[in-house]
Amino acid sequence: MTKTATIAGILFDKDGTLLDYARSWVPVNRELARIAARGDEVLARRLLVAGGMDPDSGYVTPDSLLAAGNTVEIAEGMVAAGAPFTVGELSVIFDGLFANSAALAVAVTDLAVFFETLGTRGYRLGVASSDNEASIRATADRFGFSGRLDYVAGYDSGFGTKPEPGMVLGFCAATGLEPHQVAVVGDNNHDLHMGRNAGAGLTVAVLTGTGSRETLAAASDYCLNDITELMALMPGVGSHGQ
Repeated sequence: MTKTATIAGILFDKDGTLLDYARSWVPVNRELARIAARGDEVLARRLLVAGGMDPDSGYVTPDSLLAAGNTVEIAEGMVAAGAPFTVGELSVIFDGLFANSAALAVAVTDLAVFFETLGTRGYRLGVASSDNEASIRATADRFGFSGRLDYVAGYDSGFGTKPEPGMVLGFCAATGLEPHQVAVVGDNNHDLHMGRNAGAGLTVAVLTGTGSRETLAAASDYCLNDITELMALMPGVGSHGQ
């Protein structure tokens, strides 16, 4: 039996995993910094740097604040770097910005077909993101896979934040699965460490976000170019394929 044959549920990160990070989030990061700087271009550049993004190239450092932080963590980082707001004020503003950004997001593949295929193969499916729950649901609605989701968890859903194990354990509670039956798929170490901390049976890294093979190797069982390669890796629940 292969290790993947024990897997009956797959829990996905959203940004950088289901969505192409650079195409979906670099423009949002620029707007986030502009808002947090109240339009001060010099300060906005400084805020982007503090968040881990090069203001000119758009490159985002793996596992940096903008790559892996939740709304409150990003707000805290922006305030610490000089944004003239309170953390509470920025958190509310950022949550609204992130929810609206679902309309501009770029999917890695046809997510409706992708989730339908995995669902018909018998997998229970969920999304766990450092974004807010409203943003996840808006994304699922926009790309047509909400009907295939057994579970949705954002940083504000009450399951804790990454890399804590709570979102994985919540998925298990919602589906009746044990952690060893769950594969966690993500683009940064917060996702993979969450899976490892929960005792997940498999951690799978993808390269459509901010991580690289080098940064993701230690915490992942597999490192794929993108989620479409899961189709070969996950032939079906209980499969004893090669």
